[in-house]
Amino acid sequence: MSLHPLHRPVWNALNSGWSTLAEGGAKALRIDPRYGPFAAAADGGAEAQTALAALVPQDGEAWIVEPDPIVAPPGTHVLREAMLVQMVAADIHGTSLTLDPVSLGEEDAAEMRTLALMTKPGPFLPLTHRLGHFIGIRDQGKLVAMAGERMRIPGFAEISGVCTHPDHRGKGYAKALMQLVGRAMLARGETPFLHAYAAHEATVALYRTLGFEVRAQMHMMVIGTA
Repeated sequence: MSLHPLHRPVWNALNSGWSTLAEGGAKALRIDPRYGPFAAAADGGAEAQTALAALVPQDGEAWIVEPDPIVAPPGTHVLREAMLVQMVAADIHGTSLTLDPVSLGEEDAAEMRTLALMTKPGPFLPLTHRLGHFIGIRDQGKLVAMAGERMRIPGFAEISGVCTHPDHRGKGYAKALMQLVGRAMLARGETPFLHAYAAHEATVALYRTLGFEVRAQMHMMVIGTA
């Protein structure tokens, strides 16, 4: 029986939509660390786990996302771990706010990273903004909200980098931007998906109002060199 394309999202992305950014070999891969911290082994065997450990940057970290419980590879240690829910949407529900979002690019990169580091929507490295199309909202010239794309697997695209400046929360910006990003994916023939912390029940409930449903539970582990 063939597994769902999102069963191992990082491994499958590194072998498809992220293949030009992948580093490593047949046993383990990571994305270029300038773009993100994600890595994956081909399997749970000793050779693959040793190869995965070798890809963890010195004084850096690697994020592992798998459907089954994860054990840190030899020579690494766990920095933090959490349970995630992986959600998919066959359609995006609701009426968007009347917005005039801007398309974000290279000239916005520093401001995008500043917003992401402030609000912590997930890892946002110096070149994360190049992983897909990002849109944002500006207030008096200042970037106050954004959303964009991260993992790509044939037929699927991940919504990511969704965040709002603390001074502008409660206005519906994040939801509206997610609607626009998700509908653009659907228009391209891709199914939107995302990952959220399972413990953040209010966030998961918000995503359900947009049409997302939980497809699977995922284990996330961040590892560093021992």
